[in-house]
Amino acid sequence: MSTSRIRAVIFDLDGTLVDSEPNYYEAGRRLLARYGVHDFTWESHSRFIGISTRETLEALRAEYGIDAPLEELLAGKNDLYLELVRASTEAFAGMRELVERLSGEGVPLAVASGSSQEAIDTALEVTGLAPYFTTTLSAEAVARGKPDPDVFLEAARRLGVDPAACAVVEDAAPGVLAAHAAGMRCIAVPYVRGTASDPAYATAGLLFPGGQGEFTAKAAYDWLFGA
Repeated sequence: MSTSRIRAVIFDLDGTLVDSEPNYYEAGRRLLARYGVHDFTWESHSRFIGISTRETLEALRAEYGIDAPLEELLAGKNDLYLELVRASTEAFAGMRELVERLSGEGVPLAVASGSSQEAIDTALEVTGLAPYFTTTLSAEAVARGKPDPDVFLEAARRLGVDPAACAVVEDAAPGVLAAHAAGMRCIAVPYVRGTASDPAYATAGLLFPGGQGEFTAKAAYDWLFGA
């Protein structure tokens, strides 16, 4: 790891900070059922973990031959997801501990996610994490979602911190690649079991192959600040 000082930390949201992927899958399943698609499985959903909602729906619209406009699909999935997230969303305990420690020490924190801005804000409010983040950013606000670096670079710009002085915490391969492309160090905590062998994770500076079950706030903090 480089010895240059970390001045800000950028977190992915879904599958990293909060356990929201089951809600995203259910929202997608219900949405597609409206358009006659009844074989959308968790395995189908898992292909898109780490990809923005817009890009996911663009791909599914083409795959299933859905005639509805993309904006209609986006609005429908967002409404379904928000209903689910308000009913049940939990933050991962280790991530909450890390966020609280970093915030308590005055480290600027951001969320950069492929979810809509409303979905980000709602999940953070429901889990009580909102006060810790000075910046929250949806990939919808930039030209290209992960694995392109745009959303992380924009988050760094809004934080007023050089990208090289930022670290990213991510769960999915596209996000790890985006962090690397942005010139940021990365902590990877794979959400989907068995994906840690994906070559994308080799670009992470710190990898927890066992995912959230292996992650500890202390190990992450010590890596970030060389304790």
